[in-house]
Amino acid sequence: MSRPRVAVIGAGAAGLAAAKALLDRGLEPVVHERGDRPGGLWVRTAPGSPAYASLHLNTSRGRTGFAARPMPRTWPDYPSADLVAGYLADYADAFGVTGHIRFGTDVTSVERTEDGRWEVAAGRDTARYDAVVVANGHNREPRMPAAAYPGDFSGVHMHARDYSDPEPFRGRRVLVVGTGNSAMDIAVDASHVARGPVLLSARRGVHIVPKYLFGRPSDATGGALAVLPWRIRQAVAQTLLRLAVGRPQDYGLPAPSGGLLQNHPTVSDTVLSRLTHGEIVVRPGIARFEGDRAVFADGSGDAVDTVVWATGYRVALPFLDERWTGPDPERLPLYKRVFHLDDPSLAFVGLMQSTGAALPVVEAQGELVAAHLAGEYALPDPAAQRRAVARDLRAATARWGDRRPMMRVDFDHYVADLPRERAAGARRLAARPERAFAPARPQESPR
Repeated sequence: MSRPRVAVIGAGAAGLAAAKALLDRGLEPVVHERGDRPGGLWVRTAPGSPAYASLHLNTSRGRTGFAARPMPRTWPDYPSADLVAGYLADYADAFGVTGHIRFGTDVTSVERTEDGRWEVAAGRDTARYDAVVVANGHNREPRMPAAAYPGDFSGVHMHARDYSDPEPFRGRRVLVVGTGNSAMDIAVDASHVARGPVLLSARRGVHIVPKYLFGRPSDATGGALAVLPWRIRQAVAQTLLRLAVGRPQDYGLPAPSGGLLQNHPTVSDTVLSRLTHGEIVVRPGIARFEGDRAVFADGSGDAVDTVVWATGYRVALPFLDERWTGPDPERLPLYKRVFHLDDPSLAFVGLMQSTGAALPVVEAQGELVAAHLAGEYALPDPAAQRRAVARDLRAATARWGDRRPMMRVDFDHYVADLPRERAAGARRLAARPERAFAPARPQESPR
């Protein structure tokens, strides 16, 4: 049997991990990357990268690196974006992935062919593959809700994706909308150069977790509790956080609508200091704009020159027909957040939202995909897959509500579960060897 030829879309962390796992099993990945180097969104010069000069990991080095190549112990606990980009490039070189990347190729379409293979158009080239791994990330298409608010604003609108450094804010009155990690980072940066305090519009509350708790990286504390049910972990973690820094309300922020480990926390040491010094001032959600003024839900208003919408990103899979993604890719059901239910030769690595670091998650996903395509792992029957997806969705909705429940994974439990799933798939394969993945037909040359 010929070796499956696999298209991998994206050479960020997810695509690199998938390609490395495929190469380890003797498969033939072709990685399509529209930028000119590996690293994805961590490369600040890459097209559409949301990385900015002050960006650092918000998960610690020890909990973030790939198991196959840990981050150097000499690095700080929270490395910069530039260090992470270099780490990913080094990973690609070390495992022979770089030579399989086609830089400057933007995938425009992925279509199933009548012979059971996949036709991938990228740039001027079109080729057929036995399988496709989608690893393009989901932090490139900004949510820009400015048009949803009544009134006209005479100042400048920008999205956090377009932020690089605070110099454009010098001497300007700045309003940052959002309470996520990027919102807090940008507000802190701007507070050092802006005119007057930076306003932070917070429509909903969020837990603020410092990067260190009791002298250790805060996510290491969470990792120590991973064996406990999440409700017990939540109670313990919230108690520790309250003892260490108090409540968000103590800093003028709204009370969080959900508990810790339900809504994604914001990890920051600096924002609490800037809040207590009055350099950042919290405002409620925006009601409307009036010229150079933002009017808020409580009736108050402030003159502002620049509004930064740190309002997140939407999942975009423009190269796939809606037949494969459904009307909303955020609700795309996948077995183990990896395999398409209609055709597992279409797999996804990184289309998830983790409670912890992303790299160990995509590493485990890449291993699962590679095991399947190498004929080492068999999926459950389709009905069992759909039952598992429905069960996981019910549990996620009970924990996270309606905010991307299909994409949510509990970091520690998920990273531990995928190796167990690989072992279960190996047992299924031993019982029914005919269920091993096989290419649809002999390879064809690209045309």
